Amino acid sequence: MKLLMPRLEISLSQIQDNARILTDIYGKQGISLMGVSKAVLGSPLVAEAMIQGGVKFIADSRLENIQTMKAAGILAQFVLLRTPLSQAELIVEHVDISLNTEIETIKQLSYYAKAHHKYHRIILMVELGDLREGILPSDLSQFIRSILGLSNILLVGIGCNLACYGGIKPDANNMGQLSKLANTIEQEFHISLAIISGGNSANYEWCQSTQDKGRVNNLRLGESILLGRESVGRTAIPGLHTKAFQIVAEVIESKKKPSFPTGQICQDAFGNVPIFQDQGILQRVIIALGRQDVLVSGLTSVTNLEILGASSDHIILNGENQGLQNGDEVTFNLDYGGLLSAMTSPFVKKHFVFRDSYIAA
Repeated sequence: MKLLMPRLEISLSQIQDNARILTDIYGKQGISLMGVSKAVLGSPLVAEAMIQGGVKFIADSRLENIQTMKAAGILAQFVLLRTPLSQAELIVEHVDISLNTEIETIKQLSYYAKAHHKYHRIILMVELGDLREGILPSDLSQFIRSILGLSNILLVGIGCNLACYGGIKPDANNMGQLSKLANTIEQEFHISLAIISGGNSANYEWCQSTQDKGRVNNLRLGESILLGRESVGRTAIPGLHTKAFQIVAEVIESKKKPSFPTGQICQDAFGNVPIFQDQGILQRVIIALGRQDVLVSGLTSVTNLEILGASSDHIILNGENQGLQNGDEVTFNLDYGGLLSAMTSPFVKKHFVFRDSYIAA
């Protein structure tokens, strides 16, 4: 079978292995996992691999992805990480738990939950320094007081997000603060919070080093399961697969050319003024992959090919001493940004493999 290019080769068995190992590591510490599927565009096959690895919750930031997975028959507790007011009714219909920070949104969820004769569970996100979504700790008590009387809404937990927008590292201070807030809420309102979601793949180092997890009993993992890395320093987690996703592209030109352009240099297609180093004549290789397909800075060649630059549709490589010819394949590993963009691109074919056997998408 001739495989199309560019393609993303996806090892479902490696993803399942990663999920199983992480479920075991965190499970021994009393921490459940939400497998985050947003980087893979809510792929049902990847979600199923996570579930087969022991993950009980599937979390995504886009309702459309959750609808896709449910339509494919994926059985899990679905968690929506981003809750738009305009989608309140659909959220109640399709999502088990949503993360929230706005009273008006929760009121709408309450209205539609009552209309559909359902109960909708919510987790309140607290701002602990990263400055993305979250209720300020000083406002949390009044916020909860405002929503506890809403019908058909169940407050099941609180959580926080770190190391995303602000790059703030999970540590004893912010994790301890989250635990204290959970205790305070339970004491003040005489309720029980089942889920204290302490963060994401950035929590690995904290979790391995601390002796006191406090009340934290849940994490939302995407990068760790998919790419085998924690997201503070992008260090590989021992025992995990780090190459479950690789992108393959076709060589469409391989020629000896100067390394320095001829003529007056102005802006490139993206408004930048490029800077070139004169390295003499090089074997310049062009592949059929570009910025419209993938975040080029998120690629790392498996054969140490140097990326010289890229346009919308082409990536130019230094092919010296590589022997690459027109029609050959080149393979790259991806970081999280590279994976996110490649999975989203309709021009990159997705090739799923389980234990060396091809799986139709």
